[in-house]
Amino acid sequence: MAKIFCIANQKGGVGKTTTTVNLAAGLAKIDQRVLLVDLDPQGNATMGSGVDKRALQQTIYDVLLGQAGVRDAAVLSEPGGYQVLGANRELAGAEVELVELEQREKRLKNALAEVGGDYDFVLIDCPPSLSLLTLNGLCAAHGVIVPMQCEYFALEGLTDLVNTIKQVHANLNPDLQIIGLLRVM
Repeated sequence: MAKIFCIANQKGGVGKTTTTVNLAAGLAKIDQRVLLVDLDPQGNATMGSGVDKRALQQTIYDVLLGQAGVRDAAVLSEPGGYQVLGANRELAGAEVELVELEQREKRLKNALAEVGGDYDFVLIDCPPSLSLLTLNGLCAAHGVIVPMQCEYFALEGLTDLVNTIKQVHANLNPDLQIIGLLRVM
């Protein structure tokens, strides 16, 4: 069964995507089966993995809305040696569409449950906000890695994220733990 980690921080530009892509490549290099899930509509983890987000036939958007399975939508990162469940601008619309769906916060968890045996690690790159997409990542994950700049204002935002993680742990995902803070930059 795969270990699922999300890399999250509501602050942008702190290295979430860089951490996710490099961790995926490093794990793949030591022969781990890795799936990188890009939950950010900017699609930078997709592009950073060497996958053209504009050329994708299916994305995480299709998976969240139940129009495709993970196996159908995942593509190989040739340079990284891992699978990518990519994202593009289409994902921005998922926020609105997910609101009316059943189990909207567990759509990713349910989709990943079908492929848990296919991977050793699933790494989820979350968007820079505490949104329904981030909530899906937190509900699917066993652990959270929080990249954080070493500055005062980064600490202020950390309180909101820790409170959200505590609420998700208490109400939606009792397996969720904070793996650690990753000091960056």
